[in-house]
Amino acid sequence: MKILIILCTIFSYGSFSYQKEDIIKIIDIETFKSTVIGKDVQLIDIRTPREYKAGFIDDAININSYDAQQFSIAFQKLDKEKPIYIYCYSGGRSNRASKKLAAMGFKKIFDFKGGYKAWSNQ
Repeated sequence: MKILIILCTIFSYGSFSYQKEDIIKIIDIETFKSTVIGKDVQLIDIRTPREYKAGFIDDAININSYDAQQFSIAFQKLDKEKPIYIYCYSGGRSNRASKKLAAMGFKKIFDFKGGYKAWSNQ
């Protein structure tokens, strides 16, 4: 319960003390390919485990964005100073998750526009 209250406080903080455009960057598929694929980066698939098992990109780690407690715990284990690349199915969940990650203190967040849907359609 205490964790839930803390998470709600963090995520509902009205005016974040960061410039969103400095921390969160939306990237297209070509940028994603050139900066992520074959590189040693923090790549996170935030879809459900079921979606992830049906197919995922390269070496992505699955952290379900719908499980708020596990989401927070799993992301706390990652390096906030290193860029993080996230994607979902089409872009909606990763957009919301990017804002949460910025509030958690991540410095550079790259949100793959189009997500797994764009990737699997190429």
